Amino acid sequence: MPRFALTIEFDGGPFMGLQRQAHGPTVQQTIEEAAELILGQPVIMHAAGRTDAGVHALGMRVHLDSPKPLSPFRFMEALNARLRPNPIAALDCVEVPEDWHARFLCSGRSYLYRIINRRAPLTLEHGRAWHVIRPLDADAMHRAAQALVGMHDFTTFRSVQCQAASPLKTIDRIAVRREGDVVLIETAARSFLHHQVRSMVGCLTLVGLGRWPEERIAEALEARDRQALGHNAPPEGLYFVKADYPQFG
Repeated sequence: MPRFALTIEFDGGPFMGLQRQAHGPTVQQTIEEAAELILGQPVIMHAAGRTDAGVHALGMRVHLDSPKPLSPFRFMEALNARLRPNPIAALDCVEVPEDWHARFLCSGRSYLYRIINRRAPLTLEHGRAWHVIRPLDADAMHRAAQALVGMHDFTTFRSVQCQAASPLKTIDRIAVRREGDVVLIETAARSFLHHQVRSMVGCLTLVGLGRWPEERIAEALEARDRQALGHNAPPEGLYFVKADYPQFG
């Protein structure tokens, strides 16, 4: 039975998140239903990560097993045809060993958060970025963000609904830069806590607005208390960028 690994792009706006939910449409449900129409029987999709309602993906890695001996290209083409008009697309599909797993073998995950920093309302970017009207100091945000790099107890930046066994995580990289009206926050780690990226971005934005001094980020981290969180950024600016695997692209 072939196992296919796919790279998936999606607009999270119409969905209740990636993982199946009982109360609304999800990316997983939509892909599994499309694959069932092609393969003639139910399949289960496994993903490198989970995304909340409204969060997008540029390169989510997933896998599923095919009971039919289709080529990866034929399966991808058929899947994309069945997924229309949903805002989900398979960008790549390869056959992998039967013990390869999109989640358990993932060695790193990267996210991007996009802020449009201007007074004018969003038109083309509506639903795909956080609109912040007041000017942001991206350089101050970047300096403050470096306190988050390394292994820390991220209780302050962890959702109360997080199911992770430990609040300890290691941030490999976090960088903030401005490109015109766009402020970009890039971060990478082996894994993240529920709402961790959005919580970090929300607090960094307070620094950028001048409401928090730069050292407040380190103080909030050291507090290890959700009450020390300043703000949780909205989901529409967050993108899952890439999943890394040893010996696999």
